[in-house]
Amino acid sequence: MVDGVCPGCEKPLAGRTGRKGRSSVYCSAACRQRAYRERRAAPSDTAQGLIEEVGRQVRALVPAPPAVFYSGVSELATSVGRLRRIARTARDTAKDDGSEGEGSSGPGTAAPGAVDLVTTGPVTEVALAESDFAALVESYRRELRVHCYRMSGSYDDAEDLVQETFLRAWRARDGFAGRASVRTWLYRIATNACLDFQRRTARRPQRYEPLPGMNHGGAEPPARITWLQPYPDDDLPSTEEQPDALAVSRETTELVFLAAIQHLPPRQRAVLVLRDVLGLAAAETAAVLDMTVASVNSALQRARPTLRDRLPRRRAEWTAEADVREREILARYMAAAERLDLTEVATLLSEDITLTMPPNPFWFVGREALVEFLSVSLDPASPMFLGHWRHLPARANGQLAAGGYVRRPGTTVYRAQVLDVLRIEGDRIVEITSFEPHLFPAFGLPLRLPADR
Repeated sequence: MVDGVCPGCEKPLAGRTGRKGRSSVYCSAACRQRAYRERRAAPSDTAQGLIEEVGRQVRALVPAPPAVFYSGVSELATSVGRLRRIARTARDTAKDDGSEGEGSSGPGTAAPGAVDLVTTGPVTEVALAESDFAALVESYRRELRVHCYRMSGSYDDAEDLVQETFLRAWRARDGFAGRASVRTWLYRIATNACLDFQRRTARRPQRYEPLPGMNHGGAEPPARITWLQPYPDDDLPSTEEQPDALAVSRETTELVFLAAIQHLPPRQRAVLVLRDVLGLAAAETAAVLDMTVASVNSALQRARPTLRDRLPRRRAEWTAEADVREREILARYMAAAERLDLTEVATLLSEDITLTMPPNPFWFVGREALVEFLSVSLDPASPMFLGHWRHLPARANGQLAAGGYVRRPGTTVYRAQVLDVLRIEGDRIVEITSFEPHLFPAFGLPLRLPADR
C-alpha cells in the first residue's frame, strides 16, 4: 500500500498502515531539502517575480493525493501572505514618500522589471520602485522581527519596530553605498530603531510586590517585566530551514533568556545579541553600532556575567525524547484543568514552581501558594469559581504552551482567557508564564470555541 507519490522525485511514498503520526510529504530528507532549496531559489526577489511564483503554484495544485495537495496549498498560502506583506510595505513607503494614487511615482521609482536584485548581496546605485523595495526587504521580515523581539521583549513592539525599520530604510535608500550586504544594512537600521525605542520608553525591570491578602509563597519576589510577551514558534527557524541552528534559536528566544537580557543596558543588550546570537564579528558589530571594537569587546565582557547570573543553572536539552515527555506533561496539565482536577495539577508542579502573569501584578512561588490560588477558581462550589476550561496546545518561544478557554457559568461559549507558556525540567513544570489572550491569532488560535466539541 502507498500513500501517494513524492513531489520531489515522484517515487511512491511508503504506506503508513499501523503507524502513527502525520503522513510524509517527501520520501526522504534529501527530497525535502531539495524542495526547500528550490523554493528558496525561486525567482521571487521582486513583486512581479513573486506574482509569477504564485501563478506557478496555483497551476501546480492537484487535489490528490491529500498530503501533496495540503503541502501545495500551504506553500501557496505562504506566498500569498508574503505578497500581501510586500503590498502593505509598498503602500506604507509610498505614503511616507508622498506618492498618491495609482501609477504615481516618487523619488527613486523605476519601471517594473528594471532592477535585478540579489537580496543576499550588496545593492549599488539602483533606483527601486516601492514594490521592488518592498520585495527586497520583505525577505528579511521574519528574522528582523525576531531580532527586534529579542531587543524589546515584546511581540507587539517588534512588529512596530520592523515597520519602522523598513520606513527608515526607504528614506535612507539613496545613501546606501553597498559597502555591506543588504542584510547587514537592515540589521543596523533595526538595531538603532530598537535603541531609540528603548531610550524613549526607559523601561527597567522591577520586582513584584506582595498584594494584600494574597499568599505569594515564602520566596523572594521574581523580576516583573510588564512588557514581556510570547513569540509564536511558527516564526522561528524550523529544522527544515536551519537544522543546525534550531537549538540556538530555542535557547535565545526562551522566556528565561528574554527576561534575563531585559536587565542589560540597551547597548550591552545589542552587543550581546549581535555577537552571541547572530554571530557577527566584533568589527561588524562595531560598524552596526558606531562603536570601536574595544568598546564592543568591553560591553560583551560586562554583559555575559550578568546574563549568566540570571539564567537557570540547569538548562533542558532539546531532544526527541525530551519533546515527547514534555508533550505528555502538557497533555496531562490540560486534561487535569478541564476536569477541574486540582490534585492532578499539583502532581505536575515542581515544589518551587514560579508563576507570573505579565503585565498583571499576580505572582506565586512554590507549589503550596499556587495550589491555594488555583483552588478558589477551580472549585465549582466557590463563589470565585471562574468556569469550565478547554485548552488547545501551542508552542511559544521554543516551549510548550496551552491556550486556555473558559466557559463562564450561565454561558455556552468558551472564550480565550490565557496563554500559559510552560518551562519543564525532567517530569515537572518549573515555571508558568501566563499571558493575556489578545495574541491568540498570532499563534493560530481562535478567540472562541463552541460549547460542543
